[in-house]
Amino acid sequence: MQVIGVGFGRTGTYSLKSALERLGYGPCDHMYEIAEHPPRIYRWLDIAMGHSADWDGLFAGYNSAVDWPTAAYWRELADHYPEAKLILTVRDAERWYESTQATVFKRSPLARPLTWLAERKSPALRAFLAMDRMSVEQRVFGGSIHDKRHMISVYEQHIADVQAEIPSDRLLTYNVGEGWEPLCGFLGVPVPDAPFPKKNERSGFSRESNKHIQKLLASR
Repeated sequence: MQVIGVGFGRTGTYSLKSALERLGYGPCDHMYEIAEHPPRIYRWLDIAMGHSADWDGLFAGYNSAVDWPTAAYWRELADHYPEAKLILTVRDAERWYESTQATVFKRSPLARPLTWLAERKSPALRAFLAMDRMSVEQRVFGGSIHDKRHMISVYEQHIADVQAEIPSDRLLTYNVGEGWEPLCGFLGVPVPDAPFPKKNERSGFSRESNKHIQKLLASR
């Protein structure tokens, strides 16, 4: 593991995944990547349930990891991979909160019955949703995922904790809107002759998420 993204979801983590892979640090793990490989869902679920983690086995074949659930275990991963560089993706706290409520934590009157039906049909989706609830909603936010003051407080405290505990020469605090230069400078690699990837914007979130949900529904 060469690079670990320790920023919360909805801070440009999918764009960072694409950027790291473009720079030669792929494959890069991400929540979507986990959904693509159902056996890994159960390994993450075991960790979320408090079982011992085989980090090397879990990340076998990956050279980097970003997004949740990785960011929920940033201390453990920073300790386990002491040579890895850490990237803390950040954005304006208010905009981050609004993005979470419009995407990953969106309220919907149909969500509960549809989720119930989907979980009955697909054990893999059931495990995925359980892993997400335990490792992100509960572990990171204590279940209060719609309380704006609480969410922003957790978000800002996370940034402060990472910056206080990780040496500055090992950590890049990074807004993906800054483009290639800070990222490439931190990693010591040339700047690509290509636009910085812009992925998973709010307008396309549902389409991307539904694609992965359909794959989970088709798996057993």
